[in-house]
Amino acid sequence: MVVSASTTKITWELLPEDFILDDEPVDNVNQPSLAAALTESLELAGKLPETALATTNYGICATVNDKFVIKAPDWAYVPQITVSREQIQRSYTPHKQGQIPAVVMEFLSDPDGSEYSNKHTYPPGKWFYYEQVLQVPNYIIFQPDIGELEIYHLHEHGHYKLRSSDENNRYWLTEMELFIGVWQGKRENRQGYWLRWWDQDGNLLLWGSELVQQERLAKEQERLAKETAQRQVNQERLAKETALKRLEQLEKRLRDAGISD
Repeated sequence: MVVSASTTKITWELLPEDFILDDEPVDNVNQPSLAAALTESLELAGKLPETALATTNYGICATVNDKFVIKAPDWAYVPQITVSREQIQRSYTPHKQGQIPAVVMEFLSDPDGSEYSNKHTYPPGKWFYYEQVLQVPNYIIFQPDIGELEIYHLHEHGHYKLRSSDENNRYWLTEMELFIGVWQGKRENRQGYWLRWWDQDGNLLLWGSELVQQERLAKEQERLAKETAQRQVNQERLAKETALKRLEQLEKRLRDAGISD
């Protein structure tokens, strides 16, 4: 398949087996945790179908002007792959192996601002690659240190446009059928800002640790409810026993006074 974007020739070809992928460490120690948190809550909520692909620092490929280009977003979501997972262990090529990503995310860390690079020449910048080559509908840039979130949507004119949040400071992603927004709290001993998902009813998609805590709380509430019910039963029994004793004492006083029925 060949796509032309102005003077840019775009084709979709599988990487050769002997192609050497970059094996650089992530830019920030928080990136794996931020990405894992996004994927975990989707999976636990049943929002990650078997044919979908959620990636972390994983190469998404295209061939631009007959040269392979691989970008590895900090997090990405592909709604459907059309090949076995064994065939995409090293990298993923849209159109050849499934759909284009619905979402790509970059967690801002590069001092040179490469997340905003619109460089057309080889190797192209991230912005240009996601917008003009892959044509990803949603490009998300998150600055975890200060909790700043920017969401760009690909409009019909073929360029990204910055979106505004709703009254809850969240953004509805049609392709995900979920809201995304910034949440502040603690996970894995990291206190700070996180990206979280909410469903269309505003319910937060929980992490595993939160589900465990929720289950513990439910069990504790159930235990307390049982204890309260048992106390009530005991109080009612004690009240009946007390009333019966008083009745017996009254009957005895009446008999002792020579008064009978």
